[in-house]
Amino acid sequence: MEEIIKNACGVDVHKKEIVATIMCEKTKQETMSYGTTTKELSEFSKWLSSNNITHVAMESTGPYWKPVYNILEDDFKIILGNARHIKNVPGRKTDVKDSQWICKLLKNGLIQSSLILPKNFRGLKDLSRYRRKLVQTKTAEKNRILKILEDANIKLSNVICDVFGKTGRSILNFLLLDKKTQLPKLHRKLKSSREQIIDSIDGNMTSAHRFLIQKSLKHIEQLEISILEIELEMDNLMNNHIEDLGLLRSVCGVGQTASRDILASIGPDINVFPSKHHIASWAGLCPGNNESAGKRYSGKIGHGDPNLKATLTECAWAAVRTKNTYFAAKFRQLAARRGSKRALIAIAHKILINCYHVLKSREKFRELGEDFLLSKKKDKLKKSYVQKLTNLGFNVQVSPRALQ
Repeated sequence: MEEIIKNACGVDVHKKEIVATIMCEKTKQETMSYGTTTKELSEFSKWLSSNNITHVAMESTGPYWKPVYNILEDDFKIILGNARHIKNVPGRKTDVKDSQWICKLLKNGLIQSSLILPKNFRGLKDLSRYRRKLVQTKTAEKNRILKILEDANIKLSNVICDVFGKTGRSILNFLLLDKKTQLPKLHRKLKSSREQIIDSIDGNMTSAHRFLIQKSLKHIEQLEISILEIELEMDNLMNNHIEDLGLLRSVCGVGQTASRDILASIGPDINVFPSKHHIASWAGLCPGNNESAGKRYSGKIGHGDPNLKATLTECAWAAVRTKNTYFAAKFRQLAARRGSKRALIAIAHKILINCYHVLKSREKFRELGEDFLLSKKKDKLKKSYVQKLTNLGFNVQVSPRALQ
């Protein structure tokens, strides 16, 4: 196999040390080990420079590749490979052999580089992921409160859709009082009657139940403050990308929070993806190829970026609930044949493709409307309906209706 890179280095990264193998014209092959402190990594950089190394490859092993990348990125071409794609042959697993294998793959151009965002943009991805974790923790606390209410024989969730809305919070605060006063005023649009709500909260609330609910509510308030602070910090860091956020929000189903998360995941430069197919594959939202002996097997979607995939799935749920839109009509069409889960992934894929196009063309999203699919398949539908009526024994003659 022809060597593409002359002076290359493969690095096997760990928490406390790295094992590096260089292969170049000056030194045929040499392996060294270094620690992972900044001083030791600087010595590693000097060793690479003394051997005229131009390219360095390593696996994306948790967060341990980041200190190495931070030290080397200004002086070398860094290729961060997916560990799943550069596995060594089974039975040859040592740190030295792993570094040698990575170096050989690099020299022959067989490692596909992962997307690394610019320095000034990397913190946004961490903020986005941390915000998602806080939202998940907040949801867990809400579920914990609902379980405590069930344990106390209180069926508030049966009569109120959102227990943590304005009316639900006021009722929770009423339940936390040792000495019961009059039930607070209810929202006028609440479907359940006052008598039904009084019956639902007639339970056995103990002091332990009240203590746990108070702690959970306090934690939820703290989480809400933290989430708001993170969103404000993300807005400050994205001041130079207000136009990009506006373009993303024009896509059906994409809101303010989702636009921030999408931009934090794909980065400020959409041109790093040569086409819409590349970004769909990178996000893990397109089916894979699995064919053997002329037979096609299950081509389920790949792994991709889990946070971006979750964000786009949420956007898809929002889009399919809109009225008179293309995404809602397409979802109904696909769900009838393939099921709602597959249809939802297809809508998430379409939303990502539209995000790619609006950023690439710098033009806002144009809604096609619910009738787009119907007009697109008008001839096919006409032929199908005529055939069905013919099979039922009717003579059918179709002519266009005169315009009013």
